[in-house]
Formats: sequence, structure tokens, C-alpha cells
Amino acid sequence: MPVAIITGASKGLGRALAEALAARDWDLVLDARTAEILKETAAALAGHGARVTALPGDVTDPAHRSELVAAAWKLGGVDLLVNNASALGAEPLARLEGLPLDGLRRALEVNVVAALGLVQEALPLLRASEAGTVITVSSDAAAEAYETWGGYGASKAALDHLAAVLGEEEPRLRVWAVDPGDMATDLYAAAVPDDGDPRPEPASVVPAFLRLLDERPASGRYGAPSLLEGR
Repeated sequence: MPVAIITGASKGLGRALAEALAARDWDLVLDARTAEILKETAAALAGHGARVTALPGDVTDPAHRSELVAAAWKLGGVDLLVNNASALGAEPLARLEGLPLDGLRRALEVNVVAALGLVQEALPLLRASEAGTVITVSSDAAAEAYETWGGYGASKAALDHLAAVLGEEEPRLRVWAVDPGDMATDLYAAAVPDDGDPRPEPASVVPAFLRLLDERPASGRYGAPSLLEGR
């Protein structure tokens, strides 16, 4: 069975994507910081018959990243790496004039440095796969200027560029930066706690990710809304 590593997988988009892959007979290595919620998620996904390894930890910890890749190797390798774990940098979001620099460092460490570190750790197994794939979860804030989203958007823009370069350097892999669009997630609620407008559930955008895996287009940046509309 193919094997995927998914970070930030205990809830939200990470869990929704993990559930869809488990239903397709993927084996999974899941990461999140909250052990109890991750354990519950893994138990639910195992009901599909998939082998699920749940490893709580912080992706900024090199030892934890090594543990994730070692667990995938035990399951058979790494066919898909999804860098989904994210940090806002400030909760709620703040204008640049008041953005805590330690918060910005945290966003860059989680969203960029740790993501690249995990890619580096997994590259030998990704290269050995017949369909080695890296997905980095992006944001429209990486490409558009929104007030208060500067720190988070800058980190996602950096991640997009790393993904683009990785796609050039590793032509045998597929490397997709995917902007999922608006979603009702804990991350968004923490970012803008006063926004009561309804937003789509994360599961609603998962078909866009599955389309990429099915059709395997060229490495690049993709928006889930366009993929869902068939463009």
C-alpha cells in the first residue's frame, strides 16, 4: 500500500485528507502536537483497515521529524509527504507594526524551516517511490496582501517558493503547493476570532487534493477552488 506522512493531522484539513486516503487504502504516519486528539484520530482512521502510526510531537524538533520518516520506512517508504502543520505567528493576527517578532520566528520555523527539514529527511524515500509526491499547504495570503496577515502570508510565500524550487531540483517528483481556500478551521478561528461568517468544512476541499493525486499534473502551485471547478 502507498504510505503518506501528514503533519498537523489530528483535525481540520489534515484529518480530512488522512481520512480520504485511509478510505483509499493508504497507510499513514500522522503528526500533531496534541497527543490525545491525535490518538482519537488514528483510532478512527484505522477503522478503514489502514495501518496508522500516530506520533505526537513538534515538527520543529529534528528528532521528531526523523521519527516520522523512520515510521514511514517501517510501513514501506514514503510516497506522499503533506506539510500541513502551520503556525500563525500571532493569535489573533496583528498588523505588522505590532507583530511580535518571536511570533514571526515561530511561523517561519514551523511553516518553512520545519517543512524543508522534513522534506530533506524524507527525500531518499520519496526518490525511491514510483510516485513520490510532496504537498505543501499554502494560503491565498501567500499571494495577496491582506491587512494583519503579513507575517503568516510571508511564511507561506516562502514555503511556496521552496516548493517551486524543489520541483525544479527534483523533476522525478511531483511537488504541489496547494491553496485550499477558505475553510472553517481552528487556525482561522484563532486568526480572526470575531469573524462569524460561515466557511466551508475542510472535507469539502479534499477532492481537490485527490484530483491532483489521481491526475498527477506538473509540479506547481494550485488552488483548490479551481481544481474543484474542473479548471
